[in-house]
Amino acid sequence: MKKLDDVIEMPSQPKFFYPRNTSSYYNKRCCFLLVCLLVGITGFIFGSIVLLKSDGGRSNICRGFRPRSVSVVWEKVGSSGSGGEKRHKVMGFVGIQTGFGSVGRRKSLRKTWMPSDREGLQRLEESTGLTFRFVIGRTSDRSKMIELKKEVAEYDDFMLLDIEEEYSKLPYKTLAFFKAAYALFDSEFYVKADDDIYLRPDRLSLLFGKGVHETQTYLGCMKKGPVFTDPKLKCFRMFSNEDVTIGSWMLAMNVNHEDNRALCQPDCTSSSIAVWDIPTCSGLCDPEKKLLELHQKVSCAKTPTLESDE
Repeated sequence: MKKLDDVIEMPSQPKFFYPRNTSSYYNKRCCFLLVCLLVGITGFIFGSIVLLKSDGGRSNICRGFRPRSVSVVWEKVGSSGSGGEKRHKVMGFVGIQTGFGSVGRRKSLRKTWMPSDREGLQRLEESTGLTFRFVIGRTSDRSKMIELKKEVAEYDDFMLLDIEEEYSKLPYKTLAFFKAAYALFDSEFYVKADDDIYLRPDRLSLLFGKGVHETQTYLGCMKKGPVFTDPKLKCFRMFSNEDVTIGSWMLAMNVNHEDNRALCQPDCTSSSIAVWDIPTCSGLCDPEKKLLELHQKVSCAKTPTLESDE
């Protein structure tokens, strides 16, 4: 961002003064100075607004990025999680990342492992200790926002983030999600999930409930890679992929890592927790159809949960 400095050249002092014109001259000079002052103030305000709204092409979060407001429709519309409100206590909060083009995926999920009604979600929370919400941002497309509001009113299972919903900004959305989840829920585990996987909530609950995890533990299917930080500013770099971004942060912070392959199975087994078409796709290759097919398989939906793999 280039900084523009206004240079104002004042008129030279006249060599002679005439008493008759002194008042007129000073009035004109005062008006000129007043106009310059107003222009300067206006330029300063405009420049400040531009700087605040622009990210300047930066790819890090050193300036303390935070969503302006968040709301959990389930709890209270418009709740920001600040101001001393009591956080909802759960063992794990699961945020299912979704978008405006994933209406079909959400419909399929609500027909499979995720209840489609508020009472069903509440029973799932009581039986597993886990809370589930679809996580979505906002868009300038008015028609899409209207449709989202209708879906929110019908199902009441969203966490709404006041951040632009764009694929290129998924790392920022993920950061906003974790901040919002922490502000609104007093949870032992915060989980980022996608809307194109088949999940067994009971087995995920069992994994968390074993109580053998160390503090500051990062659970998932690990893929180690380079970690980029700014040693001077001590900031973490944003990558184009949100999972790579979060994984790099965890590696940089030297937390305890648990590589659990039950979280990334290519098919349903007696111990699988999350199923997706690894390594062919980043989730299920045809999630709207595949979710329904998997739910009909005994090995996916009806296999008893194992108490221990040992």
